[in-house]
Amino acid sequence: MREDSSSARSNDPSSTSATNTGSKQGAVDYESVDSGYLEQRQLKQGTAGWILLAGLGVSYVISGDFAGWNFGFAQGGFGGMFIATVLIALMYGCMVFGLAELSAMIPTAGGGYGFARRAMGPVGGFLTGTAILLEYAIAPAAIAVFIGGYTGALLGVDGPIIYALFYAVFVGIHLRGTGEALKIMLVITAVAVLALLLFVVGMLPHFSWDNLTDMPVNTDAVGASVWLPEGYWGIWGAIPFAIWLFLAVEGVPLAAEESKDPTRDMPKGIITAMLILLLLGGLVLFLAPGGSSAALMADHAAPLVGALQHVYGENSVLATVVNVVGLAGLIASFFSIIFGYSRQVFALSRAGYLPRWLSVTSARKVPVLALIVPGVFGFALSLTGAGDLMITMAVFGATLSYGLMMASHILLRLKEPDLERPYRTPGGILTTSIALVLSVVAFASTFVVSREAALWSAVFYGALVAYFALYSRHHLVAQAPEEEFAALAKAEAELQ
Repeated sequence: MREDSSSARSNDPSSTSATNTGSKQGAVDYESVDSGYLEQRQLKQGTAGWILLAGLGVSYVISGDFAGWNFGFAQGGFGGMFIATVLIALMYGCMVFGLAELSAMIPTAGGGYGFARRAMGPVGGFLTGTAILLEYAIAPAAIAVFIGGYTGALLGVDGPIIYALFYAVFVGIHLRGTGEALKIMLVITAVAVLALLLFVVGMLPHFSWDNLTDMPVNTDAVGASVWLPEGYWGIWGAIPFAIWLFLAVEGVPLAAEESKDPTRDMPKGIITAMLILLLLGGLVLFLAPGGSSAALMADHAAPLVGALQHVYGENSVLATVVNVVGLAGLIASFFSIIFGYSRQVFALSRAGYLPRWLSVTSARKVPVLALIVPGVFGFALSLTGAGDLMITMAVFGATLSYGLMMASHILLRLKEPDLERPYRTPGGILTTSIALVLSVVAFASTFVVSREAALWSAVFYGALVAYFALYSRHHLVAQAPEEEFAALAKAEAELQ
């Protein structure tokens, strides 16, 4: 036992509720706090049913249909991007079934961190949570750049002023409260889906298979053809951009503490969201290049608008409408991922893995600094204007977390087979093993697309790991919900 009251107080200047007890468990040290600590870190419960959760899942991802995915054509042409998308859709489909089980079983704001904490201990929990945080902190910066591309096409205004405006407005809306933010998000997402349907109706009559194969063929690439202009290697290079069509759907469990009935609502919400995203992603993948040109799409900042302009003319009404309404898609994901990163920061901070002051909530039960601090970081990244590079960086964190979460599912099935599971993954371990293998392949692909982006991601991730290794592992909070879940499991195992 250690005397830890002074360190607990100094780490959280907003709280005077730390007690003078502590304990050491393996590689980490726990400090005990009383109820006052957690009272200052409360989220508003019961604000989201399964429909809102499904909307949140679609909202997280829908920007990927409007911009970013098309860069995959430059890597592998249509054929390479199509094969990569099929593989990634399989990975996400299997993963979502695994997450449905985990989120119903361990319904906390920590999401993947909570799952891995139960399965692999504090170190595994931290590695998973910070990988998710890396993804969620960087993805909004990429989306801000794509928003700038759409506003540039519409209004002629792009760059830092747009990025700053959108960060300020949508972080500000979140600061007003969770219920209001999620309802606004659902409306914006519905508008974005409407824009996609207008695009589909406009492009269907102009679809031609020939348009899919107009990329120049690299005759030096192994397996090169009109369908695979960069050969077999191009399939691997297209994987990070295929991921962009589904990236962040795994964030639905981050709303667990704010849902009405997580054991029932989480599985229904995340599975429904995935089915909608599969349909929308497939339509966009075929119709944008098929109605215009794969070569045109390969580096277009606003591909849906570009495809419509190619068919109907620069100043066509349909292209303008989709441009205006299509901004809702980018805004929806930007808005919802801000929610996601704030809940991941909140959970990690509440448990002491990140500085504790980040998890203090306002009178509206909103984690104020968990919203603002990553927002400042994301805005700084957006100033680079390198949307494609930031996609790869976000995918680095995402795929790393996917592998760890699927490993958590497998370990919990093996270690705790009798644990109550309100929802069970179809296919069990086989399903999540498929997702695990594909996530490893996807993680490796980030080094194929951009070694620079992958290495920068590794640097950011390494800095977080160093903070944990040198400091925060000695100051974890025993009463954090995710830690208590694990402590109860350990106590039950010792009694058996």
